[in-house]
Amino acid sequence: MFDVWKNVLEEIKKEVSAEKFTTFLQKTTLISTDDGIIKIGVPNIFMQTNVKKNFDKNIRDALTHNGIEVESTEYVIADNTNKVTKKPREVISMDEIKTRTPSRKTVVSNSVKMPASTGLVPEYTFSNFVVGTNNDMAVYTAKAVIDDPGGKRNPFFLYGKSGVGKTHLIQAIGNELLRKNPNLKILYVPINHFYSDFIAAIRSKNPDSWRTKYENLDVLIIDDFQQITGKDKSQVEFFNLFNDMYLSKRQVIIASDRLPEEIKDVDVRLASRLTQNGAYDIQLPSFEDKCAILQAKAEFDGANIEPEAIEYIAENVKTNIRDLNREYEQLLAFADLRGVTPLQIINSGYTGPSASTQKRTTTAKKIINQTAKLYEMDVKTMLSKSRVAHICNARQVAMYLMKNELGLSTTQIATELEMKDHTTVMNGFKSIEKKMKMNFKLREDINILRDKIYE
Repeated sequence: MFDVWKNVLEEIKKEVSAEKFTTFLQKTTLISTDDGIIKIGVPNIFMQTNVKKNFDKNIRDALTHNGIEVESTEYVIADNTNKVTKKPREVISMDEIKTRTPSRKTVVSNSVKMPASTGLVPEYTFSNFVVGTNNDMAVYTAKAVIDDPGGKRNPFFLYGKSGVGKTHLIQAIGNELLRKNPNLKILYVPINHFYSDFIAAIRSKNPDSWRTKYENLDVLIIDDFQQITGKDKSQVEFFNLFNDMYLSKRQVIIASDRLPEEIKDVDVRLASRLTQNGAYDIQLPSFEDKCAILQAKAEFDGANIEPEAIEYIAENVKTNIRDLNREYEQLLAFADLRGVTPLQIINSGYTGPSASTQKRTTTAKKIINQTAKLYEMDVKTMLSKSRVAHICNARQVAMYLMKNELGLSTTQIATELEMKDHTTVMNGFKSIEKKMKMNFKLREDINILRDKIYE
């Protein structure tokens, strides 16, 4: 059976990108093939959702090519021995609901004691980080950093909007590096703490204290890099430290809410050096990604929440993962308080995610208008049958947004774009998804448009 699965994986490996294969398929196993019911083992619930959604057809075809009859496929968690079982949720009062949905900062400071030597939170690991279409390239690159710290992926620059999981991912890298080599000198620090350390050393007339803390590191992990603006002296010191670490093949990992060149007053040389190996972004999660995140959280919590309730939250929270988790906690708190299931709360008139977590609705017309405006053309030109590259690209971006933001079918999108053939929409959507993997300018365009269409 092992040989059959090995052949299946080798066949699929030729059909998908290296990063997708490594992230999603490499650790899968074939459990059984009895009566055409194929049971495939995956490491965790995160992979369970993604493999089934994205690679089921590839797997079915490859199994058939290898002489295995396929009636149905099931994806099961092959190793669940490390599953954490928590006590049942206690009944709480309405006054306590807010305390059950704290911000990330409160969780870190109250529930986790941060080791003074590293600044890392042990709970931030890859095992509880959900891999989805919004972050798979970033995760693949992060794992490459772990395999070869200080090598080809040095520096590693990660960016994305607030609440999408940047801090979790960069700390997961640090924790995994430390697990593999406990002797590594690793430090996670927000950039404003770096600045404070530098100023304190200057004021105390003891610069050696600063150098001792930073100059002997094997791995430096900087968070909230966008806050470096206006701190000229610390920017110079950071540039010098970065150069020293880079030249001596020591790993630098940086997270920011935007690219370096978009941060006011950042030195051009520094901006260029930080992204010399590319910049990897985490985007807002898709509907499927949000469902996978909530399913994983429910399993970890030992919470009973119906799939329909999970879909309700995923559909209504339009902002980020932090808000998604907060709404999940609030719904469960209400359900506990009333002694009913989450879905019963929803069906009884639950108002849904709070207004603070929702963006205003948009329309296909607004998406078309804003896309045409961004690409400096009129709507008539964008909707024409022209095959000029930049016009085609604009049309395809509009297709992508209408599908992801409005959930329109290919036929509906074709109607909005005054097209007769909906297969053109399918091809356009696939083209944008493929380009987004490596075209960072395109990703930025789509992020800009996501903001504009909800204004």
